[in-house]
Amino acid sequence: MTYVIAEPCVDVMDRACVEECPVDCIYEGGRSLYIHPDECVDCGACEPVCPVEAIFYEDDVPDQWTAYITDNADFFVKTLDGQGGPLGSPGGAAKVGAVPADAPVVAGLPPQGDD
Repeated sequence: MTYVIAEPCVDVMDRACVEECPVDCIYEGGRSLYIHPDECVDCGACEPVCPVEAIFYEDDVPDQWTAYITDNADFFVKTLDGQGGPLGSPGGAAKVGAVPADAPVVAGLPPQGDD
């Protein structure tokens, strides 16, 4: 089990969660943040600091956002690392930096927020 970042983060990416994460497992995509399911230690430090309440324990993701469970994992499988391969498990978001791509669900969304 792991924590998941859902739709409220899309086009917001406040990054308060990144600062709280003790294992550096929250990665930045083009429009959303993603928690690496293999690197997350389930400490929950990220959840209470999220100003848009986008972070949920996997079992607690609201029904309308369950696709984000797979989408968070897909970010690391389907997003390229700049060398033609998937990001995989790079072992820390800081060394990877921002990735100018998103997982399929997020990539397919129209722009979020105020017009």
